[in-house]
Amino acid sequence: MTTTEPDAPSTAIRLPRIGEPAPEFTAVTTQGDINFPGDYAGKWVILFSHPADFTPVCTSEFITFAAMQDEFRSYNTELVGLSVDGLYSHIAWLRTIREKISFTGHEDVEVTFPLIEDITMEVATKYGMIMPGEDSTKAVRAVFVIDPAGVVRALLYYPLSLGRNFDELLRMVKALQTADHFEVATPADWRPGDKVIVPTAGSCGTAKDRVTGNDGMECQDWFFCTKEIPAHDVEAAIRAKH
Repeated sequence: MTTTEPDAPSTAIRLPRIGEPAPEFTAVTTQGDINFPGDYAGKWVILFSHPADFTPVCTSEFITFAAMQDEFRSYNTELVGLSVDGLYSHIAWLRTIREKISFTGHEDVEVTFPLIEDITMEVATKYGMIMPGEDSTKAVRAVFVIDPAGVVRALLYYPLSLGRNFDELLRMVKALQTADHFEVATPADWRPGDKVIVPTAGSCGTAKDRVTGNDGMECQDWFFCTKEIPAHDVEAAIRAKH
């Protein structure tokens, strides 16, 4: 009688959770050594991974990130990249991007945000960026939004074949900062100037106490109250936070 050995249990991937401190690490990068997240205290950070240097989707993403770096910085947000490639591979790839590659009208693009060397996969493992079902030797396209206190506030994961939506990444940063500053929530597809959701805790009376003044408050029912905050007020508030 033939018996079959049971499969060995798979190693669970532990993702940092929303509301938890971002895992700490020190690393070598294209911009020097960093101590994360300590070096970014007081700033928002987008920490993101890419599968590999000298690959086309990643190249398009790095050109886009670099082109938007100043815009992210205007919202007190820094960019930090990572892949499991070595430092010299990173440097050669970024040089090639600057010298040879154009994308969506951007050319001669210099990437000045740090790109982490992670050949041991230590950082990628801490952040659950390696998904063995997708690839056991490359990081997927993970995105962590980390706030000025070093707390994970949002995370997104994309497969290797799918380039990220950078407009959505910037929208997320604006929405999180707006929610923090005005003590509100943001509804589906929210952008600055759209109505915000006023947290209710059971009644619109409670909701009105959460926002300075109640002019413009609209409650369709006890659980659904909205308020207008003009786009210029939102932009002035979140751009002034640095």
